[in-house]
Amino acid sequence: MQSWRRKSLWLALSASWLLLVLLGGLPLLRPAVPSRPRPGAPQGWPHWLDAELLQSFSQSGELLEDAPRPPRASHGSSCNWGTCFDTSKCRGDGLKVFVHPVAAAALPMSETHRRILAFIEGSRYHSFSPAEACLYLLLSLDSPAGECGPVPSQWNGGKNHLVLSLHPALCPRTLQLGQAMVAKASPTVDSFRPGFDVALPLLPEAHPLQGGVSGQLRQHSPLPGVALLALEEERGGWRTAGTNSSACLWDGHCKQDPGPELTHSRETLPNATFCLISGKRPDASLRFLQALQAGCIPVLLSPPWELPFSEVIDWTKAAIIADERLLLQVPAALQEMSPARVLALRQQTQFLWDAYFSSVEKVIHTTLEIIQDRIFGTSAHPSLLWNNPPGALLALPTFSIIPQDFPFYHFQQGSRPEGRFSTLIWVGAPGQPPLKLIQAVAGSQHCAQILVLWSNEQPLPSRWPETAVPLTVMNGHRKVSDRFFPYSSISTDAILSLDARSSLSTSEVDFAFVVWQSFPERMVGFLTWSHFWDEALGGWGYTAEKTNEFSMVLTTAAFYHRYYHTLFTYSLPKALRTLTDEAPACVDILMNFLVAAVTKLPPIKLPYGKQQQKTAPPAPGVPKSGPKHQPPAPDCINQMAAAFGHMPLVSSRLRLDPVLFKDPVSVQRKKYRSLEKP
Repeated sequence: MQSWRRKSLWLALSASWLLLVLLGGLPLLRPAVPSRPRPGAPQGWPHWLDAELLQSFSQSGELLEDAPRPPRASHGSSCNWGTCFDTSKCRGDGLKVFVHPVAAAALPMSETHRRILAFIEGSRYHSFSPAEACLYLLLSLDSPAGECGPVPSQWNGGKNHLVLSLHPALCPRTLQLGQAMVAKASPTVDSFRPGFDVALPLLPEAHPLQGGVSGQLRQHSPLPGVALLALEEERGGWRTAGTNSSACLWDGHCKQDPGPELTHSRETLPNATFCLISGKRPDASLRFLQALQAGCIPVLLSPPWELPFSEVIDWTKAAIIADERLLLQVPAALQEMSPARVLALRQQTQFLWDAYFSSVEKVIHTTLEIIQDRIFGTSAHPSLLWNNPPGALLALPTFSIIPQDFPFYHFQQGSRPEGRFSTLIWVGAPGQPPLKLIQAVAGSQHCAQILVLWSNEQPLPSRWPETAVPLTVMNGHRKVSDRFFPYSSISTDAILSLDARSSLSTSEVDFAFVVWQSFPERMVGFLTWSHFWDEALGGWGYTAEKTNEFSMVLTTAAFYHRYYHTLFTYSLPKALRTLTDEAPACVDILMNFLVAAVTKLPPIKLPYGKQQQKTAPPAPGVPKSGPKHQPPAPDCINQMAAAFGHMPLVSSRLRLDPVLFKDPVSVQRKKYRSLEKP
């Protein structure tokens, strides 16, 4: 009888424990949700990254279930991507956007509004014709009221429309959204439609329109003297506390004495490892953006708003969502995090800030790219491209959606560029065909093909030299930017870009290609320029004077990945490509700007012989006597820095030489013995 009672008690306890786990424990231990759900699928929030760790700090009487979520959107709740957007109009040229004009007399435009219009009109998305567009954009003005103006005549119930507002307040209720998508800052979860609307970040009034400042994180690991927590204050700004601090909210209510604290003003970014942000604060989403810029890991306490770009960004890699009812356990759990996890989270905040949030243009660009991904469907960016450098905005799906095809992921994917390259020789000036250069390049064991782009007024020569590799002559247009068009005839990843007046030996070509194979994301070249800041003129300058430091390699003799042709043609603003056609001296600067903006790295410099220096093409507008002489015109570097919003060039002093070939061994045993010159 006693044994039966023990068995009954054991069964009752087991059933109670199982019921407790099912109702309370499992939500806390649930793995993070996918970062990229299908359009229309319900979206969950990221959960605590160390769920087991947090559970160990929870007491027996505390609530472990998820905080109750408000119901989803009531207005237009029947709308999703499949029912309220007609993708048949977007199949031809992808996403084409028509911006509804705003009557300036009725609602004057702000400077931010004008810059957004200018950015869209200069992008690859824009269409001046409503008939050719598949998305119609209605911009609300840059004001907290979020006025949208009168409903456009082509409203059509809002179908294929996007109403965009950089503020939480949307258009007045007189505008019936109908089937229109909404992209606004910090939408509440009860109004956000996952897979249909787009959640934007809440930007400060002084947010940069272009480029943006880089993130604040400068160290590679947490320092012992850095505060563990930064706490937002009610009057604005941040308050940092020591590592022994307990949890304190913005209202100043603390369970224990936090110890010494440092107060920072509203303009100062937090200087801490973690930023504790209460989701109930009206400006919590603005504090969230400040934390990203500062490299301070956001710890959000039950936020009632949707995280920005949650459809594509995996926030479990950069932020922490905690239940405000478990507030007392948060500091202890943060202290137990491994340094490797903390470093990974902080580094991800810096990548996301720079890739998607550091300027108004990037926010608008990301919004349009998300919608274009929905149109492409299975041909859209995979999550890896969205959540790893350099980001989806610089990984165009028109080139490929396979990470192995891009030069940025060869280490992650375990891939290596193939052992062949294509030579593209640009003949822009009148003269004889570069026969000697063709023969030297064709002699390389790695050369797969030679393409000659004939872009001058003289007729094409009838005879060309016989080579061991295929030789193709293309009659190009008279534009310098044609050098960087993604020609379908280019069959290899590596491109050797040459000017007809360049002079290279076969050994130099072979050695340069071997170097490029180790750095396929960079430019590898022989002739270099360097940029500098001219205090007297208050602007940037560049020089061709030979110094130890450099930041650009000339495309007259350089290796790079063919993907940069796609970026040059389809990603750069039209105004910059037009500038290079009007001022050919600017094309080298623009290509170096592009590669540096993508990689955040300098180019690779190789040694070059005296013969190449003598035959190097002239660089018009480049000073020869040092940095103190600024070229009068064209002022390419400052125009490009203004268009990029910052100076992307990175200086370097590294030059890779075939030093091993100087060893005292037999000449016949040396691989590039012709490079060993007295």
